[in-house]
Amino acid sequence: MAASARLAVVGENIIDLVPLGGSTRDYRALPGGSPANIAVAASRLGTPTALVARVSTDVFGRRVRERLTADCVLDTHLVEAIEPSSLAVVTFDAERRASYDFWLSGTADWQWTDAELDRPLGDEVRAVHVGSIAAYREPGASALTTMLERERGRGAVTISLDPNVRPAVIGGLEYARERTEQLVGLADVVKASDEDLTLLYPGVDQVTAARRLLALGPSLVVVTRGADGAVGVGRAAEAEVPTPKVDLVDTVGAGDTFMGALLHALDRHGLLGGAARERLAAADAETLRALLTTAATAAALNCGREGADPPTAAELAAALRQD
Repeated sequence: MAASARLAVVGENIIDLVPLGGSTRDYRALPGGSPANIAVAASRLGTPTALVARVSTDVFGRRVRERLTADCVLDTHLVEAIEPSSLAVVTFDAERRASYDFWLSGTADWQWTDAELDRPLGDEVRAVHVGSIAAYREPGASALTTMLERERGRGAVTISLDPNVRPAVIGGLEYARERTEQLVGLADVVKASDEDLTLLYPGVDQVTAARRLLALGPSLVVVTRGADGAVGVGRAAEAEVPTPKVDLVDTVGAGDTFMGALLHALDRHGLLGGAARERLAAADAETLRALLTTAATAAALNCGREGADPPTAAELAAALRQD
């Protein structure tokens, strides 16, 4: 991995087929996938980021590589794959909230082997992020677990998780809960949406669910709640921030932008890396609010334009000054 990378994001790229206007016949193909979006979001904000992913040699795979190059996401841990690219058809409800129908069988993103993930990350890497479908879907999920266990044992990086729970495509709700809790036990930072927590823990309020996850081992659990803001539950403090106002275009990539900006903010506050683990656990409410405000503002900016289109550092700085 390039010496300048401070963040390694592990997971999938997915081509999102987004309807043009109100059509259900005409679609635009846009590179997406939660981990890839997170890598782009962090890189645009100035955190040197590498994506660890399997990328197809098909036409969509070439488009994926073009996107990553354009956003300066380091590609030295991309694996060239002969399998086809993963696809998702996007639909929107009346409030422009996105839902997805996936084409994933036999595609490139889930075929990890231990040999493909055994390369050292490099001494400059301070954080490894994992999540979404690649963290759950076999056969690759087991290889990802081996990698995370190795990195956890090495003690040099912060491990972060965004489960992005999708039971229908990862093996059902019971497996999703079991697997999520296994991954949370390896993580230092967890970001979950209110939808994730409702699926995993029906009838449990979100803060209680976040505290339940915190008890499994992390130092910080963040819950995103759409228009209702975000809450952070840490070992030393808790904090809540509102969602900034925005003229909503759609919600594609909003949670991913939040996660990428959160990792960027943690880096800027000196809270990433094995040496920062105690500082992360001791973060006070003021620090948590600053982290959440940065992430929520970035997510709001993304929602003001079509698709997963995270803000640049200059755009985020300008929006934070206005607040």
